[in-house]
Amino acid sequence: MDGNAWQGAAVEDDAHAHPASAVDATFRKVTLHLIPFLFICYVAAYLDRINVGFAQLQMRQDLAFSDAVYGLGAGIFFAGYFLFEVPSNLLLERVGARKTLVRIMLLWGATSACMMFVQSPAMFYVMRFLLGVFEAGFFPGMILYLTYWYPANRRGRVMALFLTAVAIAGVVGGPVSGWALNHLDGVRGLKGWQWLFLTQGLPSCVLGIAAFFYLDDRPHQARWLSATEKAILRDSVQRDQGASLVFQRHSFGEALKVARVYSMAFTWFTFICGVYAISFWLPSLIKGAGVSDAYSIGMLSAIPYCVAALTMVCISRHSDRAVERRWHAAICAAIGAITLAAIPRVAGDLVLSLAVVSAATAAIFTLQPLFWAIATDYLGGTRAAAGTIAFINSLGLIGGFVSPTILGWVKSMTGSLANGLYVVATLLLAGAIVTLRFRRRSGV
Repeated sequence: MDGNAWQGAAVEDDAHAHPASAVDATFRKVTLHLIPFLFICYVAAYLDRINVGFAQLQMRQDLAFSDAVYGLGAGIFFAGYFLFEVPSNLLLERVGARKTLVRIMLLWGATSACMMFVQSPAMFYVMRFLLGVFEAGFFPGMILYLTYWYPANRRGRVMALFLTAVAIAGVVGGPVSGWALNHLDGVRGLKGWQWLFLTQGLPSCVLGIAAFFYLDDRPHQARWLSATEKAILRDSVQRDQGASLVFQRHSFGEALKVARVYSMAFTWFTFICGVYAISFWLPSLIKGAGVSDAYSIGMLSAIPYCVAALTMVCISRHSDRAVERRWHAAICAAIGAITLAAIPRVAGDLVLSLAVVSAATAAIFTLQPLFWAIATDYLGGTRAAAGTIAFINSLGLIGGFVSPTILGWVKSMTGSLANGLYVVATLLLAGAIVTLRFRRRSGV
């Protein structure tokens, strides 16, 4: 069945039980209720994860940290994340999204704020590790949570709306972080980087408490939905679950024996290496192009993220309409690799550097919703979904440790990020090749 025929069949199935207008209206209502709040939560989460990239503009000098110390500290976050990812997601399936978000957001927000007390490399490593432990499960938990509310043929654009939070965190975080470093430095005896951690950590605690009262664990518990709307969601998601042929009969333990799980984890690993090459080193890349003022660096860093936010939504919508994911993802990975490798060649030219970095950021960040649309198409609604989504994410996020650590080590040894960026570009190309080898379950 070709893509258009498959998409038409999905609409026809919905219309068989409910009018198409009612189905569309229901999903619009769900999106307006869930996505803005989850989006804000993820902005806060991502800011707490990457604000060290801006803080290091001051704290490395204040605390005498080398590039290697910073790179290892930035990356060790993912060691804690890796160890606690699967248990956290399995717990979410048992206790629900509300209780899980309260636990995660309160603990990671408090830990992020306490980064202001770091005074030594050892303390830096411990706090970053704990931040990973406490945030573990947030992202795969939200991916799993969205599979409770949306069928596969609507999931690409929704993933994109949710995941643009990563780009918006850069848009908001850059100027805000730069302002904090410049204007709060010395206020009440604290350094600008200390204020940065404090002011960006505490909002996560507030959001965690709000999540408990605002979210519903499953559609049938939502008091803001009518009985008809609940039936539409139930029918759409159940029909989607029935189509899942790959993992439907597998438990989590059995799913770990399936080769495709590891090919997806490797692909996600390569994409994550690209994401964090940008996220942790973008301020340094802009500084290397000749900008020294922290606020100016923050403002300029918002440009690549703005471009990425647009491409994430537009390309994911096109992927949904075309009912095709693999080529969309592979092409983005290839473009990301080429532009990432080109960054050292345009160093020193601010305008050209921003253009190339923007292209790299847009292509690499767009990989995220495309990848999870592929993964949840295979896994959504199955018995193995909670653990397997978390397992794929945790293995892939090793790239968040590998990428900044390699770049930090290479910069310390050579004084340049060039060779490290070439390694990450090669990994992205490998991810593109593996993506094209994924077998399609439902036409995507």
